Amino acid sequence: MDTSETPVSSSLRVNEDYIRQKLSDCDDIIIRPMRLGDGKKVDCLVVYIEVAVSNMMLEDSVIGKLINHFWEIPPSKMKEFLEYNSLGISDVTEIPTMEAALKAMLAGNAIFFMDGFDQAIKIASKGYPNMGVSEAEREKVLRGSKEGFSDSVKTNSALIRKRVKDTRLKIVESYSGVRSDTLMHLLYVEDLASEELLEEIKERLASFEIDGVLDSGIVQQLSEEVWYSPFPQFQTTERPDRAAMELLNGRIVLICDNSPIALILPTTFHNFMQVSEDRYQHFELVSFLRCLRYMAMLTATLLPGLYLAVTRFHTQVLPTNLLLSFAEARQGVPFSSIVELIFLELSFEMIREAGVRIPGALGNAIGLVGGLIVGQAAVEANLVSPIVVMIVALTALGSLTIPSEEFSAPFRLLKYLYIFLGGFLGIFGVLLGIYGVISHLAGLKSFHIPYLMPFVGKELEKKQGDGILRRPLRDMVWRPVFADEGQKIRLKGR
Repeated sequence: MDTSETPVSSSLRVNEDYIRQKLSDCDDIIIRPMRLGDGKKVDCLVVYIEVAVSNMMLEDSVIGKLINHFWEIPPSKMKEFLEYNSLGISDVTEIPTMEAALKAMLAGNAIFFMDGFDQAIKIASKGYPNMGVSEAEREKVLRGSKEGFSDSVKTNSALIRKRVKDTRLKIVESYSGVRSDTLMHLLYVEDLASEELLEEIKERLASFEIDGVLDSGIVQQLSEEVWYSPFPQFQTTERPDRAAMELLNGRIVLICDNSPIALILPTTFHNFMQVSEDRYQHFELVSFLRCLRYMAMLTATLLPGLYLAVTRFHTQVLPTNLLLSFAEARQGVPFSSIVELIFLELSFEMIREAGVRIPGALGNAIGLVGGLIVGQAAVEANLVSPIVVMIVALTALGSLTIPSEEFSAPFRLLKYLYIFLGGFLGIFGVLLGIYGVISHLAGLKSFHIPYLMPFVGKELEKKQGDGILRRPLRDMVWRPVFADEGQKIRLKGR
């Protein structure tokens, strides 16, 4: 026990004075004195958050059973009853310090004090209200579980435990945030996760101190090694089946209380281009869809810049009829091709952001109708040419095809870089930008794992068979690079 902490006193009056001082002006917290025992001779105290703890006197609640049992016990037996947990209730825990008792109470439990007993008793209850298990909203799949994470860290851990029923799945609790005291769970499979990786992650999580951790995104930003990179170095998911699948690949999952988004680490570029149903569907279809996603990624990033480079500097690569069509479409447009492209791109970005912020089906309608109206009106007003509307629409479709929203964001930003490079330097500028981005990605690592795996490790990729083209499931016998060296084989034939 830390010497700076206050031990629970055997005097109930001392404990009550301490609690009332700490919880002054906290009207949502109930401090309920009572006299229990045969003849009502023993002073007791229960402290709990009003909405987090069920009615104390309910017969089917843990605290109700405990208090109701105390009505009939002689005062001399009550201390012994608490010490040995005579009811055998698993959700009852002794706490030696006042700080730990208040921390447990703020986590949603009831705390019981008894005069003459120098331990506080934590009694677990239903906890804070939460939305419960709901369908995953961001990661839609045609095949696989429809369950999504909730805002409760313990519920989320249970959803993963339901899928990995193995005692080697370890769940380590920790707290982050000086004032929020947010509970976090670090999940890993003991014999699959690398010990060095696990220790480094724990050190990274302990390397910062902040007032409050209200979402896993705060932990993600503070734990990233290359903080200035637009590319995420933590993968996120709101699907328990995806988290369970990655745990079986030797990766580590971090779940933060009050957040329905789990962090998966380490990660690579290719992981962001995969979806959970890639493992459930036939390999030909998966390979085709992955190729389509990579094409969409290139379209979302390079298409506007290539259009400007070709139409402004390298018109000789276009057929004459197509070039004349472009020139005819731009007749009457008062702006340069760079200005009209940026104008329309920013307009579509605003429509997209408005669609996200407006709740329900109205948001989808705003995005669809707004895009059509703005594009058509801009063409009819001769502000932009029809071909630019088509370029912007294809670029938007490409960015939406990328499975991960946070991974599509860097390409939406890089698109503007390529617009300027292609518009002022032509194909040379586009190639210069590609070289710069690939150089950055080649030097990027996520917990010592190269970001471009498996493309930078052809032998390993050949063994795994899970690159852009996926092998049949029966041939995928090797785990990814994340797994411990002694557990590389995951599939054995019979």
